[in-house]
Amino acid sequence: MIAVRTVDYHTAGEPFRIVDSAAPGMPPVPGDTVAERCATVIGPGGSGTAPRRGALDDVRRLLVQEPRGHAGMYGGFVVPADDDGAHFGVLFWHKDGYSTACGHGTMALGAWAVDTGRVAAPDDGDAPVRIDVPSGRVTATVHRAGGRTTGVTFRNVPAVVGARKVPVATSFGLAEVDI
Repeated sequence: MIAVRTVDYHTAGEPFRIVDSAAPGMPPVPGDTVAERCATVIGPGGSGTAPRRGALDDVRRLLVQEPRGHAGMYGGFVVPADDDGAHFGVLFWHKDGYSTACGHGTMALGAWAVDTGRVAAPDDGDAPVRIDVPSGRVTATVHRAGGRTTGVTFRNVPAVVGARKVPVATSFGLAEVDI
């Protein structure tokens, strides 16, 4: 039996449960990067929603089931960053497994990092919080006024165009799309 401490945030009503994976008693998360750690918890040949095995997944399942969670529960295991360029990393999870990104979770983590003092922030102004996620590095900007967090915005991982004007047949006729 282990004790799991969580901090719950809500961003516009969306739940996000934060778990520090370095807390005493938490199962280890092997890997040198956040992407490797994510691949480890997903397992060989797994996808983000395939059934999981292992101690960390037992914790995830515990935290999404009643009375501690619910069908819409989302959260993250805070893990070490890939390098000194980020403040920390995170493995996002939900009731069905794991994901490579989460917008409302990124905002919650930014606010949590500043609110708990993990990342220094001015009383008035903005504080960048750099977070390594399985899909890359994101930056949450925590906006502050009068010593309180007033909002959070974030810049996601870069997207690239793989192809332009690709013809796709639809029920309405031919359409051109960028991929």
